[in-house]
Amino acid sequence: MKTTVSTLTKFAFGILIAGSIAACNQNKTADKPASGATTVSDGKDAIVYINSDTLLSKYEYTKDMNKRLEEKGKASQGDLQNKGQAFQREVAEYQKSAATLPADQRQATEQRLQRKQQELQGYQQNATAEFQNAQATEASKQYDKIADFAKAYAKEKGYKLVLLYSKANPTVLYGDPSLDVTADVIKRLNDAYAKEKK
Repeated sequence: MKTTVSTLTKFAFGILIAGSIAACNQNKTADKPASGATTVSDGKDAIVYINSDTLLSKYEYTKDMNKRLEEKGKASQGDLQNKGQAFQREVAEYQKSAATLPADQRQATEQRLQRKQQELQGYQQNATAEFQNAQATEASKQYDKIADFAKAYAKEKGYKLVLLYSKANPTVLYGDPSLDVTADVIKRLNDAYAKEKK
C-alpha cells in the first residue's frame, strides 16, 4: 500500500508541472516580485525547479497524509484478517464434525459457509475500493495545496515557469543548483501547514 501511495503522490506532482505552466501562461506580462522578495539570480531567470523527491520527504503535510493512509490501511487489513481467521475457524470446526452430521445438515452448513465466503470476498473488494478512494482523495488534496502554492509563489517571485525534478520521473535531466527553489518552497509550505494545523 505504501508503494501505491508513493506512486499516486509522484503522479500528482507530475500534474503539478502542467498546472504551473498553465498558471504562468494565464499572465503573459511579467509580474514584478513583491517588494523585499528575492528571485533566483537577481530576477534574471524566469524558470526555476522544485525537487519533488526532497519535497515529498520533507513536506509535513505529505508525512501526515502518508501516516493517515498507512493507519487506515493497517486497520482495514487487520479487520479483514480477523474476519478471515473467524471464517477459517468455522470451516475447521465444520470439517471436524462433518463425518458425524446428517446429510441435510452437512449440505445446509456447506451452503452457509459458501455464502459467508462470498460475503467475505465482497467485503474485501469493498475495503480495497474504499482505501483506493481515500488515496485518490488525499492525493487530490495534496495536489491542490501544492499547485495553489506554486501558482502564488511563481507570481510573487516573477517566475515564468516552475519545473519539477524527480529521479523517478526525470522530465528535467539537469538544473543549475541556482535555479533550485526546493528549500524555500518546503519552508513556506511547512510554515503554512503548521498554521493550518493550529
